[in-house]
Amino acid sequence: MKRGLSNLDNGGLSFTPLVVIELAKDTKEEAVSWLLKRVKDKQRDGGADLFVEQLPKDVWDSANENPNLFIVSASRERLLFGAEDVGLVKECEDGSMRGFTRANGHHFKDYKGDGDEFLSMAECQYIIKYGLDTLRAREETSIPGYPQVKLYPGKSILRRMQSKGILSQVFPLHDKEELKRLSHSWYGKLRLSYQPLDKIRLYFGEAIAIYFGFLEYFTFALLPMALIGIPYYLFAWEDYDKYVLFASFNLVWSTVILEVWKRSCAWLAYNWGTLIRKKDFEEPRPGFHGVLGLNPVTGREEPTYSSMKRQLRIYLVSVPFVLLCLYFSLYVMMIYFSLENWALNLHEEEQSFWTSLLLFVPSIIYAIVIEIMNRLYRYAAEFLTGWENHRLESAYQNHLILKVLVFNFLNCFASLFYIAFVLHDMKLLRQSLATLLITSQILNQIMESILPFWLQKRRNKMVQKKIGNITVDKELPWTEQVKLEVDMSTYLGTFDDYLELFLQFGYVSLFSCVYPLAAVLAVLNNVTEIYSDALKMCQVFKRPFSEPAANIGVWQLAFETMSVIAVITNCALIGMSPQVKSFFPDSETHLIMLIVAAEHVLLGFKFILAFVIPDIPKEVQLKLSKLEYESMEALKKKKIQEASEPLKSLLP
Repeated sequence: MKRGLSNLDNGGLSFTPLVVIELAKDTKEEAVSWLLKRVKDKQRDGGADLFVEQLPKDVWDSANENPNLFIVSASRERLLFGAEDVGLVKECEDGSMRGFTRANGHHFKDYKGDGDEFLSMAECQYIIKYGLDTLRAREETSIPGYPQVKLYPGKSILRRMQSKGILSQVFPLHDKEELKRLSHSWYGKLRLSYQPLDKIRLYFGEAIAIYFGFLEYFTFALLPMALIGIPYYLFAWEDYDKYVLFASFNLVWSTVILEVWKRSCAWLAYNWGTLIRKKDFEEPRPGFHGVLGLNPVTGREEPTYSSMKRQLRIYLVSVPFVLLCLYFSLYVMMIYFSLENWALNLHEEEQSFWTSLLLFVPSIIYAIVIEIMNRLYRYAAEFLTGWENHRLESAYQNHLILKVLVFNFLNCFASLFYIAFVLHDMKLLRQSLATLLITSQILNQIMESILPFWLQKRRNKMVQKKIGNITVDKELPWTEQVKLEVDMSTYLGTFDDYLELFLQFGYVSLFSCVYPLAAVLAVLNNVTEIYSDALKMCQVFKRPFSEPAANIGVWQLAFETMSVIAVITNCALIGMSPQVKSFFPDSETHLIMLIVAAEHVLLGFKFILAFVIPDIPKEVQLKLSKLEYESMEALKKKKIQEASEPLKSLLP
């Protein structure tokens, strides 16, 4: 197993430590013994067939530390069988990507039969996680030592223990040597170059690599807007109404970049083997609960929950709560406009340097309040979505994203729409957009980068007396590495990162025609975001498990919806401009009809463009078609061979 796996110091262990399981400090001995036995048992006996050992108790310096830490690994043979079970797609000698099987292992690049130089450490950790997730109850009716924690046949053991607080966490260990190399090539030196996406994918998995790929792509896609915006801003600073040309370019830009991204993402997904990888059967969420019933697909007993009850919770509780939050957001917006009028009146009465500065104070306060409201609402949305009791993690994520996007869109953009289409004040729109964008970027950098890194440094100092100067990539005995990583922050996924880019895309695509520097600020923020996010992933967070992904998921739909709104908004702004109005001095009705017609034409053009430009490049489509044809031919030969076996037995 390549890329640093053999470089880990085993410290006397008979296997290479890969994954850590932490149980609650007060976990009963019978539950611990039972779980370890199930992890070690052969798969034919219902176990995971993994190696597991407890962290030696003599390494603990304090009675307050949790000794229930266990190191998990697997034999090379078990990992290779696991690679086939999870449907791992690897590169063949001929350069094509195919699902790995032991029988055809000799066709795959770097395969030597024993697993070395074939599976990366991240892939091994993912296989172990899959093995742990498939541990299911058999004859047991409850967790040993916890008669109140009921089990039933087919129930995931680790998910049940996690939902009841017996299992604290499961996480993969960092690879110190590989992390050093990745850090050096990723953020070790400030340089203008592409990110090492292949290395990021090998270490953190496809889902995280695709996020960084999208962040990089979006940053480059912003450059044309930024390059056009700088001279436009410099030479049209006081002409707030001369934005028709910029708005027209905005219409095309917001459509084209999303279509090109889908093609770029398809190339990445094919080269990484996730475009043709079969999806795993999705198991119920750890927090899902209900009465015991029979799953019609698997035939296993598991909790069931009435769809009618879930719909009632959504429409009678969640929807009214979201509407109430939207009303509160609009109420706060009106307070902001009252403060804006107060500051403007004060400046008109007594024009001075201080009153001119005071004009920016309401916008700054409002931007801070927006960020606070967004974060508070996020917690409420997570609680509500969990309370709705969705069975699958994908359904939970979709409902959560919908709630968060609706509120964030209104909370962040309602004031800008009000200024543009009700007040018709382009000067105030430019000032508000600049203040909201700059303030939100500063707050996000503080909350998502500076604060987590500072907190991790404080944690490191707390244990510095025990194991010296600590960084994740410093050479440490594996026992000390485990103790360090247990206390590191847990990476919560790419949700907040995509949300930040979604709002940024909104600021640029909707109203950047009146503030052309929006794209410039977005580029500067994204460049720092790449480095700060890379630093967090390598130095602040526990290593997340590798997760397969072929695209950015539901976020693609969110960005495309925003681009449709951008077409409508920019058409309306063009119709409001004095340059266009001057062509219709006598009839506003004709102007409105023309703008509506242009908007429909542009929307039609947008959908035609999305249809004409294939999401998957032709070269990739040919490779997929060839792979499908070869699979069908192999299946035909297998059926013919099976059908001929009885005939051969009849021959003398």
